[in-house]
Amino acid sequence: MTKEELQTKVVSAISLGCDKNKVDLEHMLGRLQAYGFQITDDVYNCDIVIVNTCAFIQPAQEEAIANIIEMEDLKSKGRIEKIIVTGCFPERNYNSMKENFPEIDAFLKIRENENICKTIENLYGIEKGKAVKKHQRVLTSAGSYAYLKIADGCNNVCSYCTIPRIRGRYTSQPMEELVEEAKNLVSRGICEIILVAQDTTRYGEDLYGENKLIDLCQKLSKIKGLKWIRIHYAYPEKVSDELLQYIATNDKMCKYLDMPLQHIDDQLLSSMRRRLNEDETRALISKIKTSYPQIELRSTFIVGYPGETWSKFKKLCKFIEESQFDYAGFFPYSKEPNTAAFYMPKQLLSWTKKRRYKKINKIQNSIVSTKAAQKIGQEIEVLVDFFDQEKGEYVCHSQNLSPLVDFGVRIVDNNNVKVGDFVKVRIYDFDGNDYKGEIL
Repeated sequence: MTKEELQTKVVSAISLGCDKNKVDLEHMLGRLQAYGFQITDDVYNCDIVIVNTCAFIQPAQEEAIANIIEMEDLKSKGRIEKIIVTGCFPERNYNSMKENFPEIDAFLKIRENENICKTIENLYGIEKGKAVKKHQRVLTSAGSYAYLKIADGCNNVCSYCTIPRIRGRYTSQPMEELVEEAKNLVSRGICEIILVAQDTTRYGEDLYGENKLIDLCQKLSKIKGLKWIRIHYAYPEKVSDELLQYIATNDKMCKYLDMPLQHIDDQLLSSMRRRLNEDETRALISKIKTSYPQIELRSTFIVGYPGETWSKFKKLCKFIEESQFDYAGFFPYSKEPNTAAFYMPKQLLSWTKKRRYKKINKIQNSIVSTKAAQKIGQEIEVLVDFFDQEKGEYVCHSQNLSPLVDFGVRIVDNNNVKVGDFVKVRIYDFDGNDYKGEIL
């Protein structure tokens, strides 16, 4: 086979896991497109499939395995020619995966993503060509927003987390490269940049010797055509008054902060290796709500962590009721090998974790319903993400609603709206899943 024949191959991909993983895949697809491959989102009608996996917790690994098995089945039926597995799963389980999935043609560790074109050349016996260096990301998100991964890895070594072992130590991307990538995204119609990393609030400390998150946001905010900048995954000990003030006063910064807290009990926070204790956490939440009320707050929490007694769980429930988070996600603790928490005593039964997960979700759902009712009648600006043909509605999000993470805002098509528009709407209903808005 010649290189020209190889370039006729059609490549598709399955993206699993977090937004950071999605960015990695988009860069791989960009390299493949620059090489000459045709890219499609139809995995059932292609020659080569990339399964980009997550392995953060056991359910993510199970999802990865299910997708791999499905692709192996397609290959056995002659529907596809090659399967490549990338992402965190092979990084975490490289040797065992090669034994357990013999039908997979190649496993790429995260640091080998840039070799995706060479890998496919090897699979088809093509003499290695020049490495693809210049490429444009192939955007896989609907709408006019995109994720900008500002760092990889993590130095926090939380007791339950596998990321440092999978992704390595915290490594910031150079600021000039990020600004250049953002400019390219905006030139392609992107109106909102969502900053992502395992810990966005440590950006630059490894590279420049001091925190540079605000400096990065300041440079991004000068890009003409970029309207919104959103921060995800801010570690609470790094959420300073300076950062909060910057978010509150810069017109391009979304009045929104995603800040995982994980728990409120001091003993569990210490066991988790979290840096803020209960009093400091409560003080931070109080400060945001009183001094920066325009900033809506999302957080995440673990239930059923080793040693979480019923009284400690009730304490977390009470904290959720008192704090009235705008949005909150809850995860049953997952016992992951090679983490400190894996070896801890007082592990809880699965049914106990599931019961607590259900109970605390019910509390947060009640808070959300109350807050949603308070938004009825409000006039807000939304960014139109995509058109839902089945329902005949456009799905949008606002500064205070992160796309795909929080609720959407649905508006009826009036033939004057298109994807990428900023539209002023009045909220008139909430159905438990999305807000309903009328165009003003």
